[in-house]
Amino acid sequence: WNLYILLCDEKTYYVGITNNLKNRIAEHQRGLSTFTKKFSTIKLVFTETHKTKQQAALREKQIKGWSRIKKEKLIKGKL
Repeated sequence: WNLYILLCDEKTYYVGITNNLKNRIAEHQRGLSTFTKKFSTIKLVFTETHKTKQQAALREKQIKGWSRIKKEKLIKGKL
């Protein structure tokens, strides 16, 4: 399972999980996600691999609770 972070319109981070990263990113870019369809540019900025969906979901919940600054530190490898 992959945890991923998208940067949407150079201002908003979206955190999600998937077991098929390539297809999920394509879905976001085609406007098939309720949250990200309102953005014109979507860029993958971070990924992590997890052995199970449960592990990925726990990490997703953790990161979603973080501040923007803490997410940016993770993305830059400083966390």
